[in-house]
Amino acid sequence: MTSVKEFRVDEAATADSLGRGRFVFTDAYSVFDWGQMPDAIPRKGASLCAMGAFNFELLDDEGVPTHYRGVTDADTGEIVALADASAPPTEMAIDLTQVPDLPYEGPHAGYDYDAFHAAGGENYLVPLEVVFRNRVPVGSSLRRRREPADFGLDDLAGPDGDWPDEPVDLPEPVVEFSTKYEQQDRYLTRAEADRIAGVAEIDALESLALDVNRVVTERAEAAGFVHEDGKIECLYVDGELRVADVVGTFDENRFSYGGRGISKEVVRQWYKANDPAWVEAVKEAKTAVADRDIDDWRELCEPDPDPLPPAVVDAVSELYASGTNAYTGREWFDVPDIEAALDAVDGL
Repeated sequence: MTSVKEFRVDEAATADSLGRGRFVFTDAYSVFDWGQMPDAIPRKGASLCAMGAFNFELLDDEGVPTHYRGVTDADTGEIVALADASAPPTEMAIDLTQVPDLPYEGPHAGYDYDAFHAAGGENYLVPLEVVFRNRVPVGSSLRRRREPADFGLDDLAGPDGDWPDEPVDLPEPVVEFSTKYEQQDRYLTRAEADRIAGVAEIDALESLALDVNRVVTERAEAAGFVHEDGKIECLYVDGELRVADVVGTFDENRFSYGGRGISKEVVRQWYKANDPAWVEAVKEAKTAVADRDIDDWRELCEPDPDPLPPAVVDAVSELYASGTNAYTGREWFDVPDIEAALDAVDGL
């Protein structure tokens, strides 16, 4: 199980063939890589499933290969296209690839990717997240790692070369690579990413990410959104890359609507403002684990996160649901429109 969706295997993948399975989307949420948080956000799972399926079907229309097979209809239990679903779906049918173990050899040797690829052969989930960025919003990690001048935006930089307080549009989409299965996300050089990718080609991963970014960005614009950034995961099978996991949701991507952000970043910012002791403890634990023989930094994080207040849960639930209605162009959920939902979040 992942932190926010259950993973069910109907037919296991083998070295020679893909398997069949399902994602079951729950109302759990995760921030700062913590895993499942202490409460749940109603309608979040169905929102992510509907929005992810919608995007997978857009990709299929554009000839982009994916692992998506349809959604489970709530009334019949059959696998159907999203348009034929009788209610907001919470199960997505997918093809499965192999996901080998990634051994951790300690702070000096690090992770054994050779063992991962020896087990995966030519049918495996690429152990990378491929990140694409169209804009640098508030909260983006790019602000900590790069400067505006790196992207030809010298005229926007402050006196110390820092980023402006407002979101900044990039002249061209930027693609980055980060680790997928390490206990902490780690951004990589292109050479590091190429090694970790195994037999999958890094140029092909970048090209696939840009195709996904284009499709999601075009749909977002048509629905009144701005698509700021996002990520994909990919499987490799018999020389072909396919988009895996889930694509273009408010958990995987950042969007804005009328200049206001709509993504999981809303929850991250709430914790930064209202539970700063826990956020700082997470940061310290991630740093402290670097010199230890364990790689799970959560073992070193003493406090647990506070639950969200009921008013925050309700507001975020309506934001996910109304955003999904607007993005897909279908009233899946009986909630206020997206402008009202954004107003409610602003009032927290």
